Amino acid sequence: MSAADPDWPRRAVAALRRSPARAGGVRVLAVEGRSGAGKTTLARRLAAEAGCPLLHMDDLYPGWSGLAAAVPLVRQWVLEPLARGADPRWRPYDWARGAFGDWQTTPVRGELVVEGCGSGAAELRPHLAALAWVEAPREERERRLDARWDAAEYAPYRHMWADQEDAFYAAHHPREHADLVIDNGGPAPAGGAGRGAAD
Repeated sequence: MSAADPDWPRRAVAALRRSPARAGGVRVLAVEGRSGAGKTTLARRLAAEAGCPLLHMDDLYPGWSGLAAAVPLVRQWVLEPLARGADPRWRPYDWARGAFGDWQTTPVRGELVVEGCGSGAAELRPHLAALAWVEAPREERERRLDARWDAAEYAPYRHMWADQEDAFYAAHHPREHADLVIDNGGPAPAGGAGRGAAD
């Protein structure tokens, strides 16, 4: 489906709701894709359409080298509690301080959107109701990364993060396992979402 279609969020959420709940009674939708693909922006629209919480992988990466390390945290802090009928309880990473903060709880009823690189990892997929891949051409992704509000802060880590993405996607192949592919190749508003790692 295309992000240029104004009806895409409704159709995506309808597809999610046709899928089985695999994390207790909760349908979890993971939103995956390369840096600059627009995952955060589209995930916000999906969560708004579904009327459900949105968790960002940016809040769970333990620093700039932490893509792979965040995957077991999603399982332990988010998916396993849901499977037990409890709410996710997680610690947001403070990028300025370089350490995890205090525990937070996210009440979830019915559906949850988790967005970011790593959310479609092989070990997480058995708990997902659906996996969405956000597709955008490399040139457009690079343009968006250049336009981030924190582009200067992100710049020293950009290649290191890209190398982690390469390794992760070579090992986990989330694009090949996606239930939904969202074409987000058109121009996006300047400024980007950037929180810690990449949108």
